[in-house]
Amino acid sequence: MERVLVVNGPNLNLLGRREPEVYGASTLEEIEAALTSRAEELGVAVSFFQSNHEGAIVDALQGAAGDAEAVVLNAGALTHYSLAVRDAIASLPVPVVEVHMSNVFARESFRSVSVISPVCAGTISGLGVDSYLLGLSAAVRLSRGSL
Repeated sequence: MERVLVVNGPNLNLLGRREPEVYGASTLEEIEAALTSRAEELGVAVSFFQSNHEGAIVDALQGAAGDAEAVVLNAGALTHYSLAVRDAIASLPVPVVEVHMSNVFARESFRSVSVISPVCAGTISGLGVDSYLLGLSAAVRLSRGSL
């Protein structure tokens, strides 16, 4: 069975409590449950990783090289400055779809800069939980060569 790794970066463990006016009321656990349901519909297995530590995220991404057919990544603030995360993505032989719950282009100007976007297969932002669901669907289609 195809596998998709969903990686969440710093502060995403606080979803549901952190700035609900920006990120909504859904918790990370609720998002993972929704992704698990969508994965079943798509016929894939999904696993989850969250860390507030850049190196741990790099390790998880590197581990995806032999363990997953695609990655969905919300790198949080690391999106804007982590060349280490960027380089880990660039080294992967599988597609990575970047997702953000908020519309990063409608927020502070620094959020419109993504150092990871150029090495990701695509980016989905501004659609709340649907950013993840659409990201998973896109990642599966990319891994199957149908997108």
